[in-house]
Amino acid sequence: VQLVESGGGSVQAGGSLNLSCVASGLTYTPNYMGWIRQAPGKALEWISGISRSGHDTHYATAVKGRATISRDNAKNTVNLQVNSAKPDDTGVYYCATALRDETRDGSRWYADKYWGKGTQVTVS
Repeated sequence: VQLVESGGGSVQAGGSLNLSCVASGLTYTPNYMGWIRQAPGKALEWISGISRSGHDTHYATAVKGRATISRDNAKNTVNLQVNSAKPDDTGVYYCATALRDETRDGSRWYADKYWGKGTQVTVS
């Protein structure tokens, strides 16, 4: 199984970052896919997730209102666009298969076992 992210690089503050992830080797279509990032010196942070149909999406507070996640199951791709980029969006962005639990406090989205190697995004 291989997940490969692309689209990283330098982005001007206020601009948009557009990331893509292509999955190969999976013998199934994951129910959920997601993006996670790691800012310099900080812990991994769940950013966004999407269901297999695309009807259900989730965004972390840090990107809510600025981000759009999408997927194309026929092409085994999942994309993330973040508008109005901020320096705080700087980090390594990872694509991963994901899971979703329903709890008393609502849905909990988190990464599952397959991850890409990440793509660096720098916003300045």
